[in-house]
Amino acid sequence: MRPSSTSPPSPSPSLWRDTDFRGLWAGQTASQLGEHTTLVVLPLFAVLTLDAGAGQLGALRAVGQAPILLLSLLAGAWVDRWRARTVMVLTDAARAVALGAAAVAGLLGLLGLPALFVVAFTVGALSVLFDVAYQASLVRMVRRDQLVRGNSALEGSRSAAQIGGPALGGALVSLLSAPVATAAGALFFAVSFVSLRRIRRPESAPERVAPVPERPGHAAPVRSRIREGLRFVTGNAWLRAVSLASAAFQLSFAATMTVYLLFLPRELHLTGATVGLALAATGPGALLGSVLAARLPGRLGHGVVLVSAAVLGNGALLCVPALHGSSTATIVALLAVNFVFGTFSQLVNVTVMSVRQAVTPDGMQGRAAATITFVGMGFAPLGSLLGGLLAQEWGLRTGLLVTAAGMMLSPVLMAASPLARLGRVLPAPREEPRPTE
Repeated sequence: MRPSSTSPPSPSPSLWRDTDFRGLWAGQTASQLGEHTTLVVLPLFAVLTLDAGAGQLGALRAVGQAPILLLSLLAGAWVDRWRARTVMVLTDAARAVALGAAAVAGLLGLLGLPALFVVAFTVGALSVLFDVAYQASLVRMVRRDQLVRGNSALEGSRSAAQIGGPALGGALVSLLSAPVATAAGALFFAVSFVSLRRIRRPESAPERVAPVPERPGHAAPVRSRIREGLRFVTGNAWLRAVSLASAAFQLSFAATMTVYLLFLPRELHLTGATVGLALAATGPGALLGSVLAARLPGRLGHGVVLVSAAVLGNGALLCVPALHGSSTATIVALLAVNFVFGTFSQLVNVTVMSVRQAVTPDGMQGRAAATITFVGMGFAPLGSLLGGLLAQEWGLRTGLLVTAAGMMLSPVLMAASPLARLGRVLPAPREEPRPTE
């Protein structure tokens, strides 16, 4: 029998004594560090070295995010049929090779804007598979009543990557070169590959432990499995609300970040290293958010935490368009804004992930994660293009104000949904809230 969702959580040291969980945590940390380094390196290379315009930067970011829209549903169907650890190991290896090849091309003077588009798309596609797989891997490794603590630890590793990644990427591009910064990303993915390969606990193929929807002994066609994931998410009021709020957030956030990455160096006249430092400030905040996520939902209620944290985190970015110049006060203000945003956005992220995992059966974890990613992150490429267009047509300051204001739609949608009524104990899988009129 699977432990009840209402069972008292195990003390956190029990997870850290598990060598396999530590391997997953270390691999996730290295992989996220590589991803966050690369997410800063490629746009800064385009802006500072290739003198990319607003439209070109928006297109570059959209290309990197396009795999979320194109591959998320397929990734969910595949991960629910494969061993999650195998998916993570293979995608780490492939990302290391792709970025290593890009670094060599850069050293030879061949890493132009077209090559950046190819690299961004390739790394983005592999990251989609990895992100779906690591979420499913945690569910297969720990008990359900340990999910909040496990997610807190993994999201804490992502936060640590947010501290080091942007700062390291910005510093390497500014002080050395884009190829060196790209090679650093490849190295982190290689470290993650080695760490995940050392996990010794056997992981059964999902089809052997989950009921097969169609003929016994045969895997359901991919399209059928995708439809099941879509039906499950759309049929669950909590997951529908998560999907809608995520879509609103990701559309506005992608637009905001496109303008933001232009606003800092061109309007505030910050160097690449300072831009990296400003972005890295979200990391310490996210670490704090991960710690709070392990405690606040159980004390205040998951719904209260979700709505209030989204309001505070998203609202902080509305302060950025008011900044002028590159003075010390401006930099301190940027650090404060990013710290607040990192804290509360991470609190939302961990809480949402725990809700999603708690209400989803084991055999549907990959597809549920992928479907929500598809609906939410699928709007990110459009947001990036929109941000570039607004910056080009309305100017950087006005464009940033409009896109940041759009992020407030996400907490409004959560407040009007069943998510806002979630209490201190998460519901069990398959349990549905009664519809309200």
